[in-house]
Amino acid sequence: MAKILVIDDERAIRNTLKEILEFEGYTVDLAEDGAVGVSKARENQYDLVYTDVKMPNMDGTEVLDQLAGTCPVVMISGHGNIDMAVDALKHGAYDFLTKPIDLNRLLVTTKNALESKTQKEEIKSKNEEISNLKRKAGQMNQMIGSSPAIEHVRQIIEKVAPTEARCLITGDNGTGKEVVARLLHQLSPRADKPLIEVNCAAIPSELIESELFGHMKGSFTGAIKDRAGKFEQADGGTLFLDEIGDMSMAAQTKVLRALQESEITRVGSDKAIKVNVRVIAATNKDLPQEIINKNFREDLYHRLNVIPVHVPKLEDRVEDIPALVEHFANIIAEEQNCKVKEFTPEALEALQQRKWPGNIRELRNVVERLIILAGDVISADDIAIFA
Repeated sequence: MAKILVIDDERAIRNTLKEILEFEGYTVDLAEDGAVGVSKARENQYDLVYTDVKMPNMDGTEVLDQLAGTCPVVMISGHGNIDMAVDALKHGAYDFLTKPIDLNRLLVTTKNALESKTQKEEIKSKNEEISNLKRKAGQMNQMIGSSPAIEHVRQIIEKVAPTEARCLITGDNGTGKEVVARLLHQLSPRADKPLIEVNCAAIPSELIESELFGHMKGSFTGAIKDRAGKFEQADGGTLFLDEIGDMSMAAQTKVLRALQESEITRVGSDKAIKVNVRVIAATNKDLPQEIINKNFREDLYHRLNVIPVHVPKLEDRVEDIPALVEHFANIIAEEQNCKVKEFTPEALEALQQRKWPGNIRELRNVVERLIILAGDVISADDIAIFA
C-alpha cells in the first residue's frame, strides 16, 4: 500500500489528513515542520508528500525544492491564491489544495498523484529496458577484430551503407552475414525505418509468396484477413532476404518484378502496391553454380549482386579470435550473471589452432560452455576438456 507523508505545523490538520488517508488504506507518517519532513523523506521512501506552504524552520517551497523528483508533492495552504498555486506548479508541485480541504478533492488528488508516480516508474523501467535492449543489440551487431580480412569487409560496409545499392552477402554458415546486413542498415539513411528480416529457408515454399507480398482475405485456406507482407512492412526501410538461395523459382520471379518495378501484388489481389525498399540478400550457397543447375534465376542474381560482400571464414581470420573471445566472454558473463573469466594466452592459442566449421557462431557457443563449466581462469587444459 502507498506510503504518504503529511507535513503541517497545525496538529489538527495533520491528524485529520492522517485519519482520512488511513481510512482509505494508505500508510501515513506525520511531520510538524519542513525540516523534520525533509529529514523523514530522506530516511524513508514515500509515494506522495502533502506539505503546508507557510511553516516555521522551512516553508513548503523549500520542502518542494528539497524533494524535487523523489515523489509527487502536493502543496496545501490556508492563504492560497492563483499566483501562489501557479508558482508552486512551476516549482514542480503535482497539485495545490486550499484549506479547508475538500474531502473529494483530497481523495481524487491522492489517487491521481499515486497513479502518476506509478506511470512514471513504468515509463522509466520501460526506457531502461529499451536502452538495455539497444545496448545488447549494439553488442550483437559489432564487427569484432582487426584482421585484414575483416577490415576489408568493414571498409566495404562504410562505403556502401550510405547508398541505395543492393548488396549480396555471401559466406559460410556462422560467419556473421546477419551482422553485416544490420550494419548496412544502421549506417544508412534508412536507419530510422524498419529493418525486416526474412529467413527464406525457414518458410515453406507454398507460403513464401504470402510472407513476402502479403495476401487478401479468402485467397487461400487459412487467410482469414488481409495481411501485409514483408515488402510492405519494410516500406521506407530495408528488407533482408537471408538464405535467398533456398527461395523457390516462383517466388524469385515475383521478387525480380518487385525489384524492377518497385511494386508488389498481394496474393489474391490484382492491385499493385508501390514500395520503397532497399533489398539486402545473403546466402551460403554458390549462386553461379545454382544458376547452372537451374535452381536460381540469373537475372535476379545480377539484380541482387550490385555490391558483393563476402564474409570470411573464421579460419581465415584466426588473429581475431582473442578479441572475439573477450567480446563474447563479457556478453555471456552479463547474461549468466557471473564474473568475467580470464583466458590464459595458452588457452587463446589453443582456440586459434582449432578448426571452426561453425565459424563465429561455434566459437561463441564454445566460449559460453567454458564460462559455465571451467574455473575462474580458463586454461589450455580446459580447452582440451570442454571445447
